[in-house]
Amino acid sequence: MNWLDMIGWIGSALLVWSLLQARVLRLRALNLVGCLVLIGYNAALAVWPMVGLNVVLSVINVWYLRKMLATRHDETTYAVVEVGVDDGFLAHTLRVHAADIARFNPDFHWADYTGRRSAFLVVRADEVVGVVLAHAEGADTAQVDLDYVTQRFRDFTPGEFVYRRSTLFTDRGFRRVVSPPGMVTPYYHRLGFRPEGGSYVLDLPVTAPA
Repeated sequence: MNWLDMIGWIGSALLVWSLLQARVLRLRALNLVGCLVLIGYNAALAVWPMVGLNVVLSVINVWYLRKMLATRHDETTYAVVEVGVDDGFLAHTLRVHAADIARFNPDFHWADYTGRRSAFLVVRADEVVGVVLAHAEGADTAQVDLDYVTQRFRDFTPGEFVYRRSTLFTDRGFRRVVSPPGMVTPYYHRLGFRPEGGSYVLDLPVTAPA
């Protein structure tokens, strides 16, 4: 096998690997790289129909990637909906994603909930893309028990919109938010949280009385 054949196999492998991705952003990025490799491979062999095909696919991937990245931190794209902890749809969502939740939040146990509790669904149009559950820990601390994002949207960290809207916590008298213990691959350092012990802490702004 010569080096040109190797390039062709690499490009083909990237295309196949991209189609195995559940995360939409990663799928598009890998597919784009595979198309670019195959453009070079087919151009070297003068297989122009395949060059044209991969150019078109690359343009489509670039268009979708730009669209995705433009809405990644856009508050008009995602909404936060508060629900009761006994909400049937919340329970259904937790059941459907139970295995994935356990993978990234091994210390989460829904049955252990006590005290004041809050539940938020992060939605994109009519699709649930994330769940944040928290309870009161002491007088002024909101302890996050679960910060979960569905697999398709995990590259977009939509849970950040819960913390951006600090009034969701300050209206309940909280002055700080603590991330879930034992969470796998936390992202809180990008949201203004500071490390403290084995968790991350967000100090909430103090609002002056009206």
